[in-house]
Amino acid sequence: MAEKKKKKEKKKVPYANNKTLLKFLMPGKGSGGYREYLETVNIGDVDVPFLIIVLVLLAFGMIMMYSASYAWAIHDTKDNVYDFYFTHQLGFALGGLAVMAVLCTPLFDYHLIKNPVVTYIIFAASTALLAITPIIGKTVGGATRWITIAGIRFQPSEFEKLAMIILFAHLMASNSKTMKTFSRGVVPYGVIMGVIVALMALQPHLSGAIIIVCIGFAMMFVAGVRLDHFIITGIAGAVGMVGVGYYLYSSGYEFIKNRIDGWLHTFDAANNDIAWQTRNSLIAIGSGGWFGLGFGQSRQKNLYLPESQNDFVFSIVCEELGFLGALCVIILFVMLIVRGIYIACHAPDKYGFLLTTGIIVHIGLQAFLNIGVVSNAMPNTGISLPFFSYGGTALILQLVEMGIVLNISKQSAPLPEEETETTAVTEDVNATQNGEE
Repeated sequence: MAEKKKKKEKKKVPYANNKTLLKFLMPGKGSGGYREYLETVNIGDVDVPFLIIVLVLLAFGMIMMYSASYAWAIHDTKDNVYDFYFTHQLGFALGGLAVMAVLCTPLFDYHLIKNPVVTYIIFAASTALLAITPIIGKTVGGATRWITIAGIRFQPSEFEKLAMIILFAHLMASNSKTMKTFSRGVVPYGVIMGVIVALMALQPHLSGAIIIVCIGFAMMFVAGVRLDHFIITGIAGAVGMVGVGYYLYSSGYEFIKNRIDGWLHTFDAANNDIAWQTRNSLIAIGSGGWFGLGFGQSRQKNLYLPESQNDFVFSIVCEELGFLGALCVIILFVMLIVRGIYIACHAPDKYGFLLTTGIIVHIGLQAFLNIGVVSNAMPNTGISLPFFSYGGTALILQLVEMGIVLNISKQSAPLPEEETETTAVTEDVNATQNGEE
């Protein structure tokens, strides 16, 4: 028996992630909670298919953003710097890739952000920024969504999306047994979403509010909320969103009114100004045909289509690469979603499952809402296309989210075969010892 036990100890594979920085923040029960967790989790390699899809989307997005932006870059810069937007975006992309790489190393464990103190600090800070945006933010196109701190201009709503995902994942994983009750499984999350939506309505940022609500409901559904509670709350949420939209539309918010009128009556002569962007987007999409005009050959990006490097970059993809190019973009996002769901389903715990689900819903939903906007399937609400649209802080946050998902995928690897065998040996030894006693 002693020989078998000795053999077991010799075969044991040390797979604990002992290199994790700030290990004292790791959640766990009792003293050394993080040590207990790290010693029972197999740290493998990142999910390579998911990583490849992310890198392809990023490279594709950078190339198309460059093509869509150089005419506006020449127009917007004093020295006619044609690659102004591209070089700025490239710097943010490299920075985001560096952060994503760190999140994929043994130095980081996604459970660090499960610590309640870390979770609440992230959410409180992002919500505070969101609250002060209408006060100190810059108004662009009738909406006050941007603030500048330390020379960096960004949208706090982008931080709020990730912060809410982290908070909901923590609360739902910690209270999984009470998700079936209305008071604990619905009310707290409804209140949190309501506060965020109200703050976004002050900007106004209706598209951001829609994304927040959809992410929240998706996470509630997979967390195990009762179906009847989910349906009732969903109907109430939809009515509330429509009510907020109608109130903003009818109470003199020109920004909202113009967007809806431009969507419903795109080609009316009275809407020449408010529907200009949507019209040129549709012209760009229609001009592409099946195979496109060729890379760099777009006509609408030559100052006809505003924000061609930002929210409407997909229109330029359609114009230059045609239906087939646009289909490739859609397929890439579908592949990202499918592989993300696979990683979520193989996460080592419910927190990882919920965190991955929230992130994948965020990226996928935002991508398809953007495509809906540029094709005039829904009102122009200022939704960017992940990995494609110009915007440094948004791109960095998207790559941070991808890094978190990849970190979760590392811990989804099956236990080594040797460990399975030695576990069986241990059980045999224990059973024999108990029998002898």
